[in-house]
Amino acid sequence: MAIEIGAEAPDFELKDNHGRTVRLSALRGEKNVLLFFYPFAFTGVCTGELRALRDHLDAFVNDDTQLLAVSNDSIHTLRVFGEQEGLEFPLLSDFWKHGEASRAYGVFDEEKGCAVRGTFVIDKAGVVRWSVVNALPDARDVEDYLKALSAL
Repeated sequence: MAIEIGAEAPDFELKDNHGRTVRLSALRGEKNVLLFFYPFAFTGVCTGELRALRDHLDAFVNDDTQLLAVSNDSIHTLRVFGEQEGLEFPLLSDFWKHGEASRAYGVFDEEKGCAVRGTFVIDKAGVVRWSVVNALPDARDVEDYLKALSAL
């Protein structure tokens, strides 16, 4: 079950596709966060969703907001994926300890060994203000994120 709206966002520390450490709590007081969990790089629906984020990047990476995309891929896989797709935002690896961040948000599918499609809007105080969780085959709509962020 996904973390509830109004709950404090669980902190995590993950490596991005360039090997840099990203800690969610480092953004507290500075930026709202669009936290985007997806199953795996190089898959059809995931690639389409990440391209949509890329195409609206100014709305998700700016003075008020930071997009963090999380999958259970290794940082090496994410580096190649990010370069291939022109993704200029952090692709975080929840590879080891496998699925730890995904589990904290209640979006890890134990049977399949990956995150389902969970998205969370976290305000500057570190509180979850909006979320959507879709099954693996069901793409999310980027317009929903834009509306949720504008409501903050």
